[in-house]
Amino acid sequence: MDAYDDAQALEQRQRDQAVTTAAALARARQQGIGSDICVVCEEPIPEGRRRAAPHANTCLACQAELEATTRWP
Repeated sequence: MDAYDDAQALEQRQRDQAVTTAAALARARQQGIGSDICVVCEEPIPEGRRRAAPHANTCLACQAELEATTRWP
């Protein structure tokens, strides 16, 4: 594999992760409530984040990663 193939593989993994994350967020939204556990990394969501964003289903790190890798129209 050359550098171009490596870059393409990385981009595909990022797209796959974004799709997986979006699906997990959609399922969580259907429940209409926030979560104590991040739907992406499955780590506990800190209490401060839960207070600031009661409907949050991701920890701050995963939300930042999601926003950084998702292209909005």
